[in-house]
Amino acid sequence: MHDENKLKDRVAFIHRTTQSTALAEEFIDGREIYVGVMGNDRLTVLPPWEFVMTKKDDGTPLIASSRAKWDPRYQRQVGLKTGPAQLSRKSREKLTKASREIYRLLGMSGYARLDYRVTDDEEAYLLEANPNPQIAKDEDFALSAKYIGIDYAALIEQLMRFGMNYVPSRINC
Repeated sequence: MHDENKLKDRVAFIHRTTQSTALAEEFIDGREIYVGVMGNDRLTVLPPWEFVMTKKDDGTPLIASSRAKWDPRYQRQVGLKTGPAQLSRKSREKLTKASREIYRLLGMSGYARLDYRVTDDEEAYLLEANPNPQIAKDEDFALSAKYIGIDYAALIEQLMRFGMNYVPSRINC
């Protein structure tokens, strides 16, 4: 929404109809970039992977909606593609460093996918830290691993090892 009064009306509607709080996020225009991370102690950060709609109308915001993720007809309509993100070395290094730090700060283990919005001036904004992303053979996490030479069977075996070797830290309350 680009109108503050419409936003206020919508929030009031949500409060009234659901009797709960409302969350409003600022839309950040830019590229949708996913970074897979795996490991417990030593981490492997997979190459940044990009979500692109090659046939979307100009001016239509890029949003990875449920239709975009799960509706094959809609995916064909908007020309949905994912693949290695073409980023500057500086931007790739920044995403790798941020992903490692976020993974550690959130206490993640095994594997996760961090979703970013990267603006034209290469500012990266974390949209979501997903501790249980899709790992099917034809999904972004596995494809990103394959891109650096980790075949699917080896990937799944490694993720299982991470799970079997995970020792949660003990925190005294």
